[in-house]
Order: sequence, then structure tokens, then C-alpha cells
Amino acid sequence: MLKAEIVTALGMMSGTSLDGVDAAILQTDGEVIHSFGPTAYRPYSAGERAVLRAALGRWPGEDGVEAAAELVETAHAQIMARFDDVQIAGFHGQTLAHEPRGRGTHQAGSGAVLALIAGYPVVWDFRSSDIQLGGQGAPLAPFYHFALARHIGADAPLVFLNLGGVGNVTWVDPSRVGPEEPGALLAFDTGPANAPLDDLCMARLGLPCDDGGALSAQGQADKGVVAAFLNDPYFHRMPPKSLDRAFPGLAAKVAHLSDADAAATLAECAAAAVAEAFVHFPEPPARVLVSGGGRHNADLMGRIAARLSCRIDPVEAVGLDGDMLEAQAFAYLAVRVARGLPTSGPGTTGVAAAVGGGQISAP
Repeated sequence: MLKAEIVTALGMMSGTSLDGVDAAILQTDGEVIHSFGPTAYRPYSAGERAVLRAALGRWPGEDGVEAAAELVETAHAQIMARFDDVQIAGFHGQTLAHEPRGRGTHQAGSGAVLALIAGYPVVWDFRSSDIQLGGQGAPLAPFYHFALARHIGADAPLVFLNLGGVGNVTWVDPSRVGPEEPGALLAFDTGPANAPLDDLCMARLGLPCDDGGALSAQGQADKGVVAAFLNDPYFHRMPPKSLDRAFPGLAAKVAHLSDADAAATLAECAAAAVAEAFVHFPEPPARVLVSGGGRHNADLMGRIAARLSCRIDPVEAVGLDGDMLEAQAFAYLAVRVARGLPTSGPGTTGVAAAVGGGQISAP
């Protein structure tokens, strides 16, 4: 177990958008962020994305899972080789299935394999312990968001919004003593964000995403589809709550629309889902800081801003790297696991009490 000292940690994240692996160095003692280090990105090729897509929704031992795991391990080993002087790494793996009230959670890839290759400890399987103790197992970045709020000197409640394949929010009260204190955090998945738009663009246009929101900006959202979407029981559940690759039936609901109108409808659904989250916050935030690929989608950002009454900015506005926030989070969480500190709590995953997750594999 690590002592309370500053450690050079590498965090790695490959999210539900299946675009590639983000990696980032963080100097931290697992409580305070001391400095940010180098970053790297290893994209998945079209063929690799196809392998991963074929394994979505599947569990260990099922068809396609072994090939996906080998791909994930290879990609992560390649990106780990770009960094020097790493003391510990946090490896999230590629989520293939997530059923916190069912079969559990499944992230492809073995941290033990990566530890052998890299020659230093790797922390992985961050979600299973939380689920076993009654939590949702997601989202896991909120404890890092608390540290970020302190790092940027926030003095009023604020929200971190991540627009990845799925959207998630963390409401932070930086005046609290620590992230595990009651009332410090409230976090949950908002609903679909980039994933339905990316799927639409790939299926109809052969493109990985709606670059900048250019397509959706040309269309008109179908208000009936958006209204039906907001009637889904998920939006009426109290947080914490989490999703996998959410709302698979949404694509069928826009199948009759033109490319532009379908994209506009999916963007409006994502924005509406974010706005719905705000009814659950203990008090209105002073500001929303956005990370993830969705912050580059000007049309999506504009749709969200139109539904909110507070300021919304990319995290770059406060000097942070929105492409690497989640990778940094798993560097931070790896150090917390190695120090025996909690990584989730009642306000973030719904687990009964603050709990540490993850297993450590030595080289």
C-alpha cells in the first residue's frame, strides 16, 4: 500500500464511443492534484472498432470477447510504452456490458497482463466491488471532479458534465472536507450523448461522428420523438443511476427522418437529457464545465445552453484538458486504491457507504 506521497501515475480510458485510448500522467497523492503531465492518444482503426462493436453487450466466454480483450490489451500496452518514469497505472478497460442490478459489469482487458508488460503495478477492475456492495459501479470520475474543483479554486457549487458516448454529471460542493463527506457530491448518467449521433453518422454516411455538429445544425428536431424520449422511466428515477450504451431503440425512432433531421433530433434528446438532470441537484450550480468529445459539437453545446439558466463552458476555460479528464481520473483513482482510500460513495454510485474499488496487479 502506498504512503501519503506524491506519485507519478498514468491513467488510461477507452470510453463507450469506441474512438480510442486516452492516456495521461498525473502527479498526485490521491487527495490533492499536484501537477498534470504528458498525454497521449491511440485511436482505434475502423477494423478495431468493428471488433469492439461486435462484442458489445457480451460477457466473458461469449463469442468475440476474447478477441476484443486482446485488442484492448495490445492498444493499451502500445500507449503505455510512450511514457517514462511511471510508478503506477490505472486501467479502466473497455466496457462491453454493464448491468449493476443484473449480471454486474464487464470491462474487457486484463490489468495483470499490462502489469507484466509494463513492469509496474496496474490498478484495474474499478467497478466490481462497488456493484457487489450494492452500488451502480458508475460513474467513477466524481471523486476526481471534487479534487479538480479544489484545484481550480471553486468557491461555489458547480457541475462537471462529461459528454462522451453517454453523458454524465457531477454536482460538486467544494466547501466540503472531502469527496466522501455527505453532501459533497451527487453524480449520475444523464442519458445518451454522442453514441446515438456517432452510430447514425456511421450507419448513414460512413463517418465516425457529426463533426462540430454541422449535420444536426442543418436539421429540425422531431418534437414528438424528443417528448417520447423524455417519458422513458430512466428520467423519473432518483439518482445515483447509471446506464450502459443507452437507449438502443432511439435509432429506430429517427429512422423515418432525413439525415439532418435525425441528427438534430438525437442532439436535442441529448441536450434534453442533460437539462432533466438539473432537477435533482441540491442547489443550482454557479457554472457547468464540459469535458468529453461532445464539447466540440457546437450545435449540441448550443442546445444544452438554451435549456440551462447558468453559464456553460468547456473545461479549457479554467485551464483543464477536456480530452484527458477521464484518463486523469483513473490515474487519480489508482493512487487512491493503492492508498486504501475510497473511490465511490452514496452520492456517486448509490453504494451504502464510501468504498474503495479496484484490484492491484504487480508486475
